[in-house]
Order: sequence, then C-alpha cells, then structure tokens
Amino acid sequence: MELQTKHLGVMEIEKEQILTFEYGLPAFEEETAFVLLPFSSDEVFFILQSVHTPELAFVMTDPFQFFEDYQVEVSDSVIEQLNIETQEDVALYTILTLQDPFSSTTANLQAPIIINMAEKAGKQVVLSDSPYQTKHHIFPQNNSDDAQQKGAR
Repeated sequence: MELQTKHLGVMEIEKEQILTFEYGLPAFEEETAFVLLPFSSDEVFFILQSVHTPELAFVMTDPFQFFEDYQVEVSDSVIEQLNIETQEDVALYTILTLQDPFSSTTANLQAPIIINMAEKAGKQVVLSDSPYQTKHHIFPQNNSDDAQQKGAR
C-alpha cells in the first residue's frame, strides 16, 4: 500500500509492517496504526509514522545507543497487553525532540515506546517513580563558558 509520510515522502509499505497501538499514544489516542521506518542509513534513528495522518510522525532511537545504563522495567500488565512471550521479540525506543543544532536533541526516557515485533503491537509506557525525565540530551553538551576558558572559539 502507498503511504504518505511526513519526512520521507510517499513510500510503499506492506500491510504486515503496520504496528497496532491499541490505545494510541498519549495525546494521540485516536491514532492506533503506525509503521516503523528507518530515518538514517546506520539504523540509529527511526520514524514512527502514522498510517492515517501523514503529518504525524515521531523521530525515535534505540536509547541504549546513547544511554548504556538505561533501565526499563516492563509491568506484567504491559507484557500481557502486548502478548510478549520472549525478550527477543521486544524492541524499545525513545521519542526524540529534535533541536537546532541537532547536537542539542533530547530523548524522552520517561515514556519509552515498547513494541512486540512478533505481534506488531506497541505501547508508549510512562515510567512512574523513575529517575528519568522527558528531556535527556543524547549528545554530550559543552558548556560555552568552559569552552571559552579552554581557548575555544
């Protein structure tokens, strides 16, 4: 089927690529069908594109690429809702807030996207009682004062 995307133009996708988010995403509860598309050739960045609304797309990444010690405990109710049987079926992503410059981009570690790739079912989970926030820089940030003190221009 043909899919109009926000960032990649018109693409051809297979019906089997469609991921179902039974309850949508927070603030987008009516959006229940998405596809996961590569956004970079190195498979670091992805797009979670709505099947029904071309302008609704989220840039995501595998958080472990940037935060090696990131930990998510998936509740039994989420495991049941997504019909997760093995850890190998699970993909975990975080939504990025793109900034200009790109080096200031942040990741929402407090609300990861969990996808059972075998079942094509996903859910955004808000981690309560977690040390994570909605904006964690994915790249080290240079303090401009430190840079000036070290002779940077």
